Amino acid sequence: MKKHHVIGAAIVAMVLPLVLIGAAAGRSATSGAAASGSARAAGVSGTVTFDGVWTGSEAASFGKVIKAFNKVYPNVKIKYNPLGNNVSTVLSTSIAGGHPPDMADIAQPGYVKQLVQQGHLKPITYASGVIGANFSQGWKSLGTFSGKLYALVFKASNKSLLWYNVPAFKAAGVKPPKTWAQLTAAAHNLLASGTPAFSIGGADGWTLTDLFENIYLRTFGPATYQRLTTHDIKWTDPTVITALKEMATIIGTSSNMAGGTSGALQYGFNDSVTNAFGSPPKAAMVFEGDFVSGVIQSSTKSKAGSGYEVTPFPTIKPGPGATGVEVGGDLFVTFNDTPAVEAFVKFLATPAAANAWAADGGFASGNHNVNLAVFPTAIDKANQVAMGQAKSVVFDMSDEQPASFGATTGQGEWGIFQTFLKNPANVNGIAQQLEKAATAAYKKGK
Repeated sequence: MKKHHVIGAAIVAMVLPLVLIGAAAGRSATSGAAASGSARAAGVSGTVTFDGVWTGSEAASFGKVIKAFNKVYPNVKIKYNPLGNNVSTVLSTSIAGGHPPDMADIAQPGYVKQLVQQGHLKPITYASGVIGANFSQGWKSLGTFSGKLYALVFKASNKSLLWYNVPAFKAAGVKPPKTWAQLTAAAHNLLASGTPAFSIGGADGWTLTDLFENIYLRTFGPATYQRLTTHDIKWTDPTVITALKEMATIIGTSSNMAGGTSGALQYGFNDSVTNAFGSPPKAAMVFEGDFVSGVIQSSTKSKAGSGYEVTPFPTIKPGPGATGVEVGGDLFVTFNDTPAVEAFVKFLATPAAANAWAADGGFASGNHNVNLAVFPTAIDKANQVAMGQAKSVVFDMSDEQPASFGATTGQGEWGIFQTFLKNPANVNGIAQQLEKAATAAYKKGK
């Protein structure tokens, strides 16, 4: 399981499948059209089995989504099976045995693409209209494979964020940076004030790939980003060299990172957050996704607004990628096509489905019609606005690459970027190492 699910999925381990069944809701007809719609909903019945990543509190939040669905479709039973990190393993086994679930939540778009190519998934073109009414084309494209709509990105992690320590910024007299030039200036002033600018969790190689990917997206835009993702351009390409040099401005000054270079190599993701928002802080900024707030709230005494705030990743160059958003997403896919499945998929694309989870917090969606009033905090609302308004949306690059290159501890991108953290001056050498590893991984296809 990839990084955007690590925190939430690990909260509680559940052994037995969780069956979440919403209570039947009585019908009320305020017009002939409403009565007709309610009659059609009541006429849909059946059971939908659903394998998903969410356990614990997240499973409970998804239960509220199912309950909202059952208010409209009282005769459809949703059986949710919480698998945590084992979704792909269990799915592979059930597919091989000829008994996949009706639906699943898959966080790896590369795996979804593989299942489409193998003919295991059913297209959800019947939901194209409702998805188009609530999501921009950029979000709809994320669920399109081989030219057809196969997935709904129901919930997503915004990974294009900069979290900052409010008191440290005030002490240094700096404001949240909107551009790369402002970031560079703020970093200089923060160090001069006595607080290193950056907290890097280099022991987890994925934090480094996330930083590079945001820089690359904001510099060269989504089309070029996608070409690098699929290895249609080499990692020795001039665009990669440029992005690595930009990244070196962040990791190239040991004194401006919490713990220096040696500390950054030893700190994991959670450490990078607590270093920035502990008391006293060891640094002032963390580049990472919306899941940072969960670590701040559970592991520090910092409070939203007075202690910490969040701002979009700084823009670097004008163009389609200037305000692009990198996401880790929950892709809902279907293995079977029944009236009950179709009803559930269509409902999940509506604001009512998103609202049911959003009220619990820790939720963001590309659905631009979600009711902002239901979000519990100002940070949740701001994050949702950024997600809903995003025109350029891309998946985490390493989620789409062969795992041996994009998602394996100590090797491929994760290991090579750790080497880059040790010696940020070796830009050309790192690019060559990345290209060699990518070529080998794509040749093997895994």
